[in-house]
Amino acid sequence: MTSFLFDGHDTAPVTILLAHGAGASMDSPSMTATAKALAAAGFQVARFEFHYMAARRYGQRKPPPRAETVNPEYIKAIADLRAKGVAGKLIIGGKSMGGRVASMIADEMFSKGEILGLVCLGYPFHPPGKPEQLRTKHLTGLKTPTLIFQGTRDEFGTKDEVATYNLSDAIEVIWLEDGDHDLKPRKSISGFSTADHLTTLAETVKAWMGRIAP
Repeated sequence: MTSFLFDGHDTAPVTILLAHGAGASMDSPSMTATAKALAAAGFQVARFEFHYMAARRYGQRKPPPRAETVNPEYIKAIADLRAKGVAGKLIIGGKSMGGRVASMIADEMFSKGEILGLVCLGYPFHPPGKPEQLRTKHLTGLKTPTLIFQGTRDEFGTKDEVATYNLSDAIEVIWLEDGDHDLKPRKSISGFSTADHLTTLAETVKAWMGRIAP
């Protein structure tokens, strides 16, 4: 059974399931702050870890696997979340690799009526310094309503680069000024704090839910 970290009220009408990025756990400061911001906006948030990351808690230093190999783990997490009694509307997503994995299973889950949408936090469009190694092929025909939150300083995909990609019309990219891959801005330069950006993120997801939820 998948282990979850929950934030928000279990009576919330919408639950957001989030997976972590390749290198940091589900309870990293960035993931925790994001979950708290979404909970404050009225969502229930559930976080989980892929097996390789969970194993690190027991001293096993496993490297991140290829993203597509953990697709079944994400599908199982959805089933385990439901098995725990979490009913109602569900959004899936995650940070970096976690969001990428969610995006690869999204249409299958969406077509079955399992999920309403997808939220990616810092999508890894390409490895840093390798803009030719795109991870966007499955995003061209994506049917699931999708929000991608991207910092304008994100080395995994800048605003100028992403503008040239052929992305599905179901995808909306929200740019957070001066944000890095963790969506963190430099306050002295941008005037924004990380908390400001997370509030924007949460309120944007809330407004979007109002448009896509039946």
